[in-house]
Amino acid sequence: MSQDDQEGKSAEELAESIDTGNINRQRRYFLIGATAVVGGLGVVGAAVPFVASWQPSAKARALGAPVRVDISKLRPGEMLGPVPAWRGQPIFVVYRTQETIDWLEQGHDSLADPDSGNVDQQPGYAQNPVRAKRPEIGVYVGICTHLGCSPKYYGEVTGDVFSEDWPGGFFCPCHGSRFDLAGRVVKGVPAPDNLPVPPYQFLSDNVLLIGEDEETA
Repeated sequence: MSQDDQEGKSAEELAESIDTGNINRQRRYFLIGATAVVGGLGVVGAAVPFVASWQPSAKARALGAPVRVDISKLRPGEMLGPVPAWRGQPIFVVYRTQETIDWLEQGHDSLADPDSGNVDQQPGYAQNPVRAKRPEIGVYVGICTHLGCSPKYYGEVTGDVFSEDWPGGFFCPCHGSRFDLAGRVVKGVPAPDNLPVPPYQFLSDNVLLIGEDEETA
């Protein structure tokens, strides 16, 4: 609108023309926005079933997706891990020597919970001196029960620099907690509980399924 035209109109007529222009622009913006929203909803409607098909079952979400672990190359005295296998937590798989097994099966006053009395820390089949299904193979969550650091593995049954009566196992470098080769915590350290044992089963002599056992399958 030219300046002459604007001067020829009354104030009321000028205001009406301006308001009408604003309303028309607002309508255009609304239509453009509505079209974009409808288009977006169409994309979401197509994507949700596709993504949902990838989701694990409720049971799998509750337990954590189980994984297979090949232990065929694991030798006595060695540890396989950490294996990020269960609920995003590192898993330690240890192959114990007969000397280690003999030590674990003896009574030890240095341990805070030698009989695995805290039943929440392991399944029933791991409530024994070696805390395992097979004496030579131990499976433990590699998270210190104090503040969640990951302990380091010391696998020899000999006197250790950390303590004369500690025969090796797991040592947490964050605050000094120690666990034996069955994941049992020693007395007088910050960690309150033994290392947890996840549910697991042997699919064969050399293949472990961690995160699921015969009871939870």
